[in-house]
Amino acid sequence: MLTRIDHIGIACFDLDKTVEFYRATYGFEVFHTEVNEEQGVREAMLKINETSDGGASYLQLLEPTREDSAVGKWLAKNGEGVHHIAFGTADVDGDSEAIRDKGVRVLYDQPRTGSMGSRITFLHPKDCHGVLTELVTAAPSAATDH
Repeated sequence: MLTRIDHIGIACFDLDKTVEFYRATYGFEVFHTEVNEEQGVREAMLKINETSDGGASYLQLLEPTREDSAVGKWLAKNGEGVHHIAFGTADVDGDSEAIRDKGVRVLYDQPRTGSMGSRITFLHPKDCHGVLTELVTAAPSAATDH
């Protein structure tokens, strides 16, 4: 069962400049940064709030590390902006299978490793009214990891 908005992914050309905008404008601070080589992105997670299920909600700022990454291709076509929305779940495996059984294309056969050690998969945007949708099961230590 989907329990919350885990994060909203925002594609950007310059991660540092975009982080500074969110810090200066809204007061959001960086909770976690990493480079995900598999997905070809450098990212910053800005924590917005805690949630009732023990998780949190974030803005995920994504800068491609290579032009041929999914985010790099998306930026070249669309420019900066909202790339995807992610819903939190305690069981990404079970929920992705249940959603697949409803006729929605799940992009990964098996969930992969995402930000902060989470387990993730994506749903095809054409099956989700034009919205690239991610399902996320947070790693047990994500609430305290910096």
